[in-house]
Amino acid sequence: MLEVTEEKKEQPQPVIVKKGKGGHGGHHGGAWKVAYADFVTAMMAFFLVMWLVGQSNAVKESVGGYFRDPVKSGKGQAGAMKSEGGTKPKIGTDAALRRRMEEEVRKNLNEVGESIKKEMNSDQSFAAFKNQVEIDMTDEGLRIQLIESGATPFFQKGSDRLEPFAAQLVEMIGRQLGGVPNHIVIEGHTDALQYPDSAQYTNWELSADRANAARRLMLAGGLNQRQIAEIRGFAERQPRIKLNPADPRNRRITITVLNDFEIYRYSDTLYVEMNNAR
Repeated sequence: MLEVTEEKKEQPQPVIVKKGKGGHGGHHGGAWKVAYADFVTAMMAFFLVMWLVGQSNAVKESVGGYFRDPVKSGKGQAGAMKSEGGTKPKIGTDAALRRRMEEEVRKNLNEVGESIKKEMNSDQSFAAFKNQVEIDMTDEGLRIQLIESGATPFFQKGSDRLEPFAAQLVEMIGRQLGGVPNHIVIEGHTDALQYPDSAQYTNWELSADRANAARRLMLAGGLNQRQIAEIRGFAERQPRIKLNPADPRNRRITITVLNDFEIYRYSDTLYVEMNNAR
């Protein structure tokens, strides 16, 4: 007699899940990346706004025009202007926009120069040497030159110490320039009279020290130290009176208020740092 046996089915093995000892339960997913990206975007927008606040009206107008009509602005179009014959488009080139912006910058810098001249003319303490202060416009920006003479030196001989009347003048200039957003370059120049060959101190050090002395007084007068873009010491290498390098009029301090375009000659890091700090 045959014995019939029932085949035993294999029972499924239980799945054992081991829990780690930590309380975090493993991977959190990518949600933190989204939050971090939002934070970075917000910070970038904040710094862009801070940069824009310190720009001229022409730059603000240009940026606003881009957001109003990015297609037209991207092609260099500056909108339309009215004429007697109706409305016609402007010459829409980047060069034309730059020229318009430069004209506004030059106008603002000229106003600063006129304000300095006005204060000098109205203050009797500056009357004796106002002819030794020259203010003009250059490619870099507004240039203010304090030029010595044999009769009226601004600095004590061979020193970076300014005479009291000169210190008062430099502080006044610092107060005037502290009211504008532009950056400043200060230069020192000497005559060709040399120190002894064995001297450790030369016209190079003297010219740089005099520029720095002017910087300190301008800061005391109200200039923002973030406005200082560069200090230059030229010794006797750029004489004002080329035919007579020993002429005392070669001794001078030159203060240049940079236009908004000249600052691009400096590093991008310096430009961004100074504009974000305004």
